Amino acid sequence: MKAFLGPVIHSLSASELEILPCALLVVDGKGKIASFIRDLNPQQTHDTLKALNFPQELITIHHLGPGQFLIPGFVDTHNHAPQWAQRGLGQGMHILDWLDAITFPNEARFRDPEYARRIYASCVDGFLRQGVTTASYYGSIHGEATKTLARLCHEKGQRALVGKCNMTRNAPDWYRDRSVEESLRLTEECIAYIKALDPAGSLVKHVLTPRFAISCDAEVLQGLGDIARNNSDLSIQTHFNEAEQEMEATRELFPQFSSEVDLYEHYGLLGERSILAHCCYMTEYELERIKALGCGVAHCPVSNMTVGGGFMAAPVRDFLRRGIKVGLGTDSGGGFSSSILDAMRQAMIASHAREVMSKGQDRGLSIAEVFHLATLGGAEVCSMGDKVGNFEVGKEFDAIVVGTQGDEQGIMTVVEESDSLKTIFEKFIMTGDDRNIVKVYVQGRLVKGQLAEDSKA
Repeated sequence: MKAFLGPVIHSLSASELEILPCALLVVDGKGKIASFIRDLNPQQTHDTLKALNFPQELITIHHLGPGQFLIPGFVDTHNHAPQWAQRGLGQGMHILDWLDAITFPNEARFRDPEYARRIYASCVDGFLRQGVTTASYYGSIHGEATKTLARLCHEKGQRALVGKCNMTRNAPDWYRDRSVEESLRLTEECIAYIKALDPAGSLVKHVLTPRFAISCDAEVLQGLGDIARNNSDLSIQTHFNEAEQEMEATRELFPQFSSEVDLYEHYGLLGERSILAHCCYMTEYELERIKALGCGVAHCPVSNMTVGGGFMAAPVRDFLRRGIKVGLGTDSGGGFSSSILDAMRQAMIASHAREVMSKGQDRGLSIAEVFHLATLGGAEVCSMGDKVGNFEVGKEFDAIVVGTQGDEQGIMTVVEESDSLKTIFEKFIMTGDDRNIVKVYVQGRLVKGQLAEDSKA
């Protein structure tokens, strides 16, 4: 068992941020939070543990050092793992042109098992270094590469949804599934492999991944809908109303549907486990339907403003006002940054643009709100809000130790002696980076950083 003593910051809801100068978190041997004592006097730590009837000889106390504080792990709700090697390329291109010129040639390389292993290993390591304890990954179309990604997440200890990307049309011959049957067969094989890899789904699960309607025949969408009905525990992810070019192409291919929400709902792909990436252009009808169906939105502000053919500011304030689940995504190659910290900052910028566009109706997002999107909000989008996202007792311990002083300061804004914990937190969110992320835990397991000299209870 482990106990963490020191400053703790986490979200209780989209509007409530809890900032505790000194708290005690006890994590059991299975990586779950067994106790959370707020406003603790450090001198009372041993007496408190004794009163809680924990076997003190089995508890190691981790004392957070000067300038350090504990936050939940970040959740990336939309990430194209094969695009790890192409980040920053093709910025400013329209979405379909960018796919043809940059993305499809890059993703096609994942037919090589060794290439896939090397890039995916770098990808998972890179996100763990940045505190992303949970990621919803799009794989390539290749079954073996997708299995490799799932295996690496499991081995390295990252919580992940991993999906084989389904594509049967509107892509080059050398980068698409050869048939509807092959696309569905490979999907079923990946589902079986990941279930065997992690039978309880405690760390890694498959996510059904039709790239978007443009790249899928109707038979593929129907087949995936059938798989979803037969596997109610599986999440589903796809792109939704991302860019005008994409939306126009979808209408031409599926003229029988007046909206993407009708299209995906028809094929059984919308529900409480659906993760809809982007949602930049939403009608009143679509907003009402995704709320009623319980879908979650993966907001990707960095890519929305650099690839796609426009400055696309999704209506996040409207989502929150309606009670629609929202989290943040880095989108990997679709933007220039793999950092959830950057996604938080860009989400604030996009929200301010949206405030102007709405003539003040949709006010900009606060630091507390974008932090919620990056943690608890993202967990809810990934159908994991009951497991991770904050430090509620009974949840699993996915956490980041943030350092802000000395060698841990990096280039973030200097912390001054008079700074409150809230001020230090804001400095980290707005100016920090992976150098401030000292340790990362997933399910109580240390996945970044080294064990320090901690005391036994």
